[in-house]
Amino acid sequence: MKNGFVLLAVATALLLTGCGTSEKPAGSYRQVSQSDAAAMMERETDYILLDVRTQEEYAQGHIPGAICVPNETIGSDEIPQLPDKDQLILVYCRSGNRSKQAAEKLGKLGYTNIVEFGGILSWTGETVSGSEG
Repeated sequence: MKNGFVLLAVATALLLTGCGTSEKPAGSYRQVSQSDAAAMMERETDYILLDVRTQEEYAQGHIPGAICVPNETIGSDEIPQLPDKDQLILVYCRSGNRSKQAAEKLGKLGYTNIVEFGGILSWTGETVSGSEG
């Protein structure tokens, strides 16, 4: 009888674990390598490349096509430069710290397709300078 009870308890536990939601928790994002991010930029067409460093850092050098929304400005307000919360957003900064913070904040704001890939310090692809993307 005891073995039957244990078996029933294990089966119930297994069934209940399948009843969870498949939604990602608020603040969630994917982290990928820079080579994976570069491949995504080649493969995808409708994405935003987001540099979360300061405007001054951005002007010194950034990945072509990136827009600048400094991490410090991301809070609880809507972000006009990011109107589509389901659009793929590839996030980077200088070393990878601020991009992780920004990716988490974006997730909490309801953005659903955030990919963080570290910092421009180790970026081997092209960069441009100036304040335009």
